Amino acid sequence: MPHLLIDDIAVEVVRKPVRQLRLTILPPQGQLRVTVPVRTTESTIREVVLRKQAWIRKHQAAFQQRVLPPTLRYEAGETHYYQGQALRLCVHEQASRAQVQLLADELHLYVPAGTTPAQRAQVLARWRRAQLQSQLAELVAKWEPIVGVQAADWGIKQMKTRWGTCNIRARRIWLNLELSHWPLPCLEYVVVHELTHLHERLHNARFWHLLGQAMPGWLAPHQALRQGTISGR
Repeated sequence: MPHLLIDDIAVEVVRKPVRQLRLTILPPQGQLRVTVPVRTTESTIREVVLRKQAWIRKHQAAFQQRVLPPTLRYEAGETHYYQGQALRLCVHEQASRAQVQLLADELHLYVPAGTTPAQRAQVLARWRRAQLQSQLAELVAKWEPIVGVQAADWGIKQMKTRWGTCNIRARRIWLNLELSHWPLPCLEYVVVHELTHLHERLHNARFWHLLGQAMPGWLAPHQALRQGTISGR
């Protein structure tokens, strides 16, 4: 993808059939991606980046100050997080099919002998998805009448830069699989956040007012997700 250097800020430019220019700060180091309508000129991109550079530098600095979690190898003794709880991974090699069990403060992973880290990661991801699927069915049913909307559909997918998305036209919400790592209040907040978008597309004053009416305690999980502050993560 095309890249620009604007006043020492590296910019990845993505041209898509969208209506508005959008700035995104990407993990893990705070890279800047600018998504623009197809015919947007380079001068327009430069103007916006320069105008927003204080915001960009602030959020890039926040990313760079984060302590990155260690690279997981899916070996016995590692720490894995589930719903905000630090769990010790126990790996058992066996002949039967792969499965996962949560016992007290341990996550037991049963896999065939010789499985690779990538294969073990897939087993855990499937387990996380199944757990999250069950939770979301209950949470969406709980919060729809409180928010005063009804989603036509919802689902889970792996996302790099967002905790959730809302397709207003289809009335469909998506939640990030990574939310399985976080405490339940964070998951509930994202559910309510995306449902609120069925009332208001933009993050404007009306949106935050409606969100606050539905979930008065939204700010703490909102800030935790923005700052990446799972304990020890």
